[in-house]
Amino acid sequence: MAKREGRRRFGSIRKLPSGRFQIRYPGPDGRLRTGTTTYRTKTDADRALTLIEAQMISGEWTDPDRGKVRLADYARAWIKERPGLRPKTVELYTWLLERHIIPTLGDVAVGKLSAQAIRTWRADLLANGVSVSTAAKAYRLLRAILMTAVEEDQLIARNPCRIKGADNEHTPERPVLTVRQVFELADRMADKRFKALILLATFASLRWGEVIALRRSSIDLDARTVTIREQLLELDNGEMRLCPPKSRAGRRTVSIPAVIIPVLAEHLAAYVDEADDAFVFLGKRGAFLRGSNFRREARWAEALKEMGLQGLHFHDLRHTGNTLAAQSGASLADLKARMGHDSDRAALIYQHATRDADQRIADALSARVAAEQQKIADS
Repeated sequence: MAKREGRRRFGSIRKLPSGRFQIRYPGPDGRLRTGTTTYRTKTDADRALTLIEAQMISGEWTDPDRGKVRLADYARAWIKERPGLRPKTVELYTWLLERHIIPTLGDVAVGKLSAQAIRTWRADLLANGVSVSTAAKAYRLLRAILMTAVEEDQLIARNPCRIKGADNEHTPERPVLTVRQVFELADRMADKRFKALILLATFASLRWGEVIALRRSSIDLDARTVTIREQLLELDNGEMRLCPPKSRAGRRTVSIPAVIIPVLAEHLAAYVDEADDAFVFLGKRGAFLRGSNFRREARWAEALKEMGLQGLHFHDLRHTGNTLAAQSGASLADLKARMGHDSDRAALIYQHATRDADQRIADALSARVAAEQQKIADS
């Protein structure tokens, strides 16, 4: 029997009153789907059906009905269901989502998001005064959410976040203090309990949350090491929470330059309880250190102004320590191990083999500090 004209083996095409063409086709489950778009010509519609059939045969087809979920609903569930997110990361993701993503894209179905829509969204962020750094963070979050929609949930066939360079923050270079400036800053702290904090954070390359979470047992003056086992985070609601370090490599033991050991010994004797789990750095009233009460009690802004260093952040001390360590001749792997970064797996594998190299870093730092102090004494 001759095949009836217009009869297709897969799917069907019908002409709409508008003159455009619409497709219908059965999914793998036998249920009929209607195409999410219409076509100018019947030939275009026919090609679309051929492509859909090929995707089903190859296993690459994505059910368009699944992509109808609103981005806002999917993204909020994505954050809630991500395993292992740190509390501060959850706060950051939620803020980025509610402030910069949902207002523009939240009501759009995941399956309707296009590369053009993403480009327009990002351009509008920047045009409205959102910094490049914040826009990059928001873009990376959206890309990660939609990658899950592609790879795990199969809501869409391809991630529409394809803007080259949009994930780069282009953060300005942070200042690096000289050795003399580090010691001057430590001496200018209004409360002397913070002198050791400045020196240790700098020369052991510690993050704020790591240094304020240190216990007496974390510091071994004889071995000249500090061990980072946890970090203390201040959440947006004011809660102070002890958490694991930022990454697996964050759990580490770092060698301390010998030249600051006497300062640490004095601090432990004067300000820290004898118990092994006693916190090394607390406020005047024995409470956890927060960024606000540290800056107030140390008179941080006043010290910086007197030194002509306005705009210096506490994190710049870690940046300074990292820079000085790099200048000592340490390899990239040694530096990553010392800094607690695991972006390169080789750094993790090499971490256990860097004790001697790490000690050489500390010795080189100590020698440089001693030389600078001798210059000051001779001047």
